[in-house]
Amino acid sequence: MDLSLIQKDILITLITLYHQHSHSIKGEEIAEVLHRNPGTVRNQMQALKALGLVDGVPGPKGGYTPTAMAYRELNLGDYEHQSEVPVVIDGNDIRGIRASEIAFTTLCHPDLCHAAVKIIGSVKLFKVGDAVTIGPTPVNKLLIRGEVYGMDENQQALLISISEMISLPKKPIKYYMSAPLLTLPDTATFRDAVHLFNVHRIHGAPVMRGEKLMGIITLTDLARGLDTGHSLDESVISVMTTDVVVVPSSTRMYEVVGRFKEREIGRLIVAENGRPVGIVTHSDILRVFPSL
Repeated sequence: MDLSLIQKDILITLITLYHQHSHSIKGEEIAEVLHRNPGTVRNQMQALKALGLVDGVPGPKGGYTPTAMAYRELNLGDYEHQSEVPVVIDGNDIRGIRASEIAFTTLCHPDLCHAAVKIIGSVKLFKVGDAVTIGPTPVNKLLIRGEVYGMDENQQALLISISEMISLPKKPIKYYMSAPLLTLPDTATFRDAVHLFNVHRIHGAPVMRGEKLMGIITLTDLARGLDTGHSLDESVISVMTTDVVVVPSSTRMYEVVGRFKEREIGRLIVAENGRPVGIVTHSDILRVFPSL
């Protein structure tokens, strides 16, 4: 069926808001995004409802929801089974928006690299000048950063001036970890830790009781302990961090980057069959991703 431009805008915005909020959407909410008169949106909704593209939900908390036919009409029939390619605006994750296609429009220019990024969702949620991050893509783990310089509403595409492209390594973390793992027993003192760090030029080490991981001790922990009155002969257990992030050695490197950002940590322990075998630090991450 042939939909008018405003009907496509309304339908795309309805789907976007519906996936952001997981409940029926009022006409006023759609009108606010599209900068349209609410009465115009309500009139168009009646036409879309007659075409079988939207359902009306009665009641004070009611509104509209898209039908399966709406997804097919917009070539989104397999929407729920597609891999997520997230779009981030100015550092904020935008639910209900995802990239579906990236077409590079300039690659050979010495100073410019532009792309048209088709999105599932409404381009009206973006404005010129927005800093966006797109990806990682599911197959090659491509991450793109840039700035919006225009929108193509007919194609539902963002026009991006690209400042950076990163291909995230798909190899498991075991290829990047430091091993063999240097550890301290749970009987170790501050003095023992300082000696280990100085000899091997490291800034942290796990604390073990036999093969059981008890915690992790860092230079920062030692400095804080000494500053609060601990002596060099006291046990590292008194100042170590017990909430240690441990990941299997099969974890992909790009997944680990998210752990560092979410937990705001400087290092994590890599394990095989539940036994610590290596360590990955923030410095290791920066060597792989120097632009992060």
